[in-house]
Amino acid sequence: MHRLDEGRRAQASARRLSGRGVGYWTDGKGDERIFYVTIGYQLVGLDAKTGRPLEDFGVHGVVDLKKDDDQELDPIEGEVAWNGAPVVAKNVVIVGAAHRAGAVPRSRKNAKGYIRGFDVRSGKRIWIFHTIPLPGELGNDTWLDGSWEYTGNTGVWTQMTVDEELGIAYLPVEIPTGDYFGGHRPGQNLFGESLVAVDLQTGRRIWHYQFVHHPIWDYDIPCAPILVDIAVDGRKIKAVAQPTKQGFVFVFDRQTGEPVWPIEERPVEKGGVPTEWYSPTQPFPTKPPPFERQGFLADYVIDFTPELKAEGLKTLSRYKIGPVYTPPIARDQGGNAGLLYIPNGANWPGGSFDPDTGMLYVYSHTLLRVLSLVNDPKRSDMNYINSGGGDDGGGGGGALSVQGLPLVKPPWGRITAIDLNKGEIVWRIAHGETPDSVKNHPALKGLTIPRTGRPGGAGGSSGGIGTLVTKTLVISGEGGVFTTPTGQRGAMLRAYDKHTGAEVGAVYMPGAQTGSPMTFMLKGKQYVLLSVSSSTLPGEIIAYKLP
Repeated sequence: MHRLDEGRRAQASARRLSGRGVGYWTDGKGDERIFYVTIGYQLVGLDAKTGRPLEDFGVHGVVDLKKDDDQELDPIEGEVAWNGAPVVAKNVVIVGAAHRAGAVPRSRKNAKGYIRGFDVRSGKRIWIFHTIPLPGELGNDTWLDGSWEYTGNTGVWTQMTVDEELGIAYLPVEIPTGDYFGGHRPGQNLFGESLVAVDLQTGRRIWHYQFVHHPIWDYDIPCAPILVDIAVDGRKIKAVAQPTKQGFVFVFDRQTGEPVWPIEERPVEKGGVPTEWYSPTQPFPTKPPPFERQGFLADYVIDFTPELKAEGLKTLSRYKIGPVYTPPIARDQGGNAGLLYIPNGANWPGGSFDPDTGMLYVYSHTLLRVLSLVNDPKRSDMNYINSGGGDDGGGGGGALSVQGLPLVKPPWGRITAIDLNKGEIVWRIAHGETPDSVKNHPALKGLTIPRTGRPGGAGGSSGGIGTLVTKTLVISGEGGVFTTPTGQRGAMLRAYDKHTGAEVGAVYMPGAQTGSPMTFMLKGKQYVLLSVSSSTLPGEIIAYKLP
C-alpha cells in the first residue's frame, strides 16, 4: 500500500476522488514500475515489487504535475487534477488533466488541461500538447478575440489510448470553459471536443478531428478511443472508433485520420442567447447510426397508456425540444422553462470490441437534462451559467416525471451491437430489470410491461456501466437493484449471445454493477470479476467462476 498525505492540496483538489487505476512498466530485465496520480495531482513512481518510491524518478519518486506545465498554477488552489490512470507505453508515461464540473464555472478564466508525456525512468517531461493552441500553433485562430489566453479546461479527464506499433497516442479532449455557454470563447475552439492523434515520443500532432464545433452541450468525449482492425468492402483498415455522449460512434483510419465512412457537416439551429457564438454546422457520421436517442423529440414521451402519454406531452410543452445540437436557451426564453435533451450516450466505461467479428458493444442509458441559462454574478463572472448546477441531470431533467414514472419512455438502459465492418447496428436490447416502482405502479396495473432497462451505475449515476465480450458472450451486470423473484434485493449479472443478443444466463449480485467486468483464466478455469455496491452495500469486488 502506498499513499501521499497531501494535506490542504488534496482537500482543495478539483477531483477529490481516487484514480481509476495505475500504470505498469517493465524493461523485461527485472525493473518493474507502478505509476499513479494522486488526488493533489502528483505523479508517483513505485517499485512494483516493494511499493517503495523510485529514487531515480522525479524527486524521490514524485513528479509535481502543477509544475512545468507551461502555465502558472497555484500548488494548492490551481484547479487541475485527474482521476484517470497513467498510460504507460514504451518509455513514456502520459498524464491527462481534469477540472471541476463545468456547469457553473466560477470564472471564464481557468487552468488549461494540457497533456504531457514523461520519461518512464527519470520522470523528466518529454513533451507537452497544448489543447488550447498558443499563438503560432495550429488552431489558435479558432479562438476569437484572444479567448485562448484566459479560457481553460479542454483537458482529457478520461482514459487515453496508444498504438505502440504506429507510435501514436490518441487524446480524447473535453470541452473548454464552460459546459453550456461559450460566449466568452467565440470561434470553433480547437482542440475542444476533439480526438487528437499525437506522436508518442514527441507529442507532435499527427491528425485531429473535432466532434463538436464551439461546444456548448457538455458532449465532452467520455471514454478511451478503441483500436479496431476491421474490413470494409474488402479493404482491411487499422481503425480507431470513438463512442461519444451524443450517441455517435466516429470511426477513422487511425494512422491518417481519414473517416472510414463520410462525415457530413450539416446545418444546425442558431440559438438566441445574447453574446453567444454559434457554429452554423456540426459533424454527422453517415455510419454507424446513432446507438442512443438524441436531443429530445415528442415521440420519446412515455406511452404506456394514452392517459400517461397525454400528461407527458402536457409536461413537455413547458420546454424547448428538438434534434441533437438544438442550442441551449436562457431562462424563460420563448416562454420555455429550458431546453430538454438527452445528454448521455456512452460514458466513461466506453465499449467492448470483438476482434473475431468486428462487433462493438456499447452500453448506454437515457438520462434527461434541462438547460436554463441565467446571469448570476454572485456565482460566476460569466455572462451565463446553467441554473441547475451539476452534471448529473442538470436543472431537474432527471426528476421530470409523469405520476412518478420517467417522462421518457423505455428502454432506459440498453446494449447495442454495432458491426464496424459494415457500419450497421445488428441488435439492441434493454439491459436492466424493470424497477420495482414501475412494476408496482397503480397506473400500470394489468399491463404487461416488457423489461425496461435502467440507468447504469449504482444509484443511476451518469457514469454508466461497462460490458465484457468473450468468445461467445457479452456480459454485463445491472446498474440498479430490484426485488428478485426469490424476494432478495439485488441485481443480476447477465450473459447474452454475442451474435443475437438473446439472454443465455443470469446470476444474482448483492448490489449494482459499477464500472466494467473483467475476466481471466487460471488453471483452466475462467473467472469474471466486477465491482458492486448499493445504498446499503459498501463497494466490493465479487469474483464468479464459470463451471
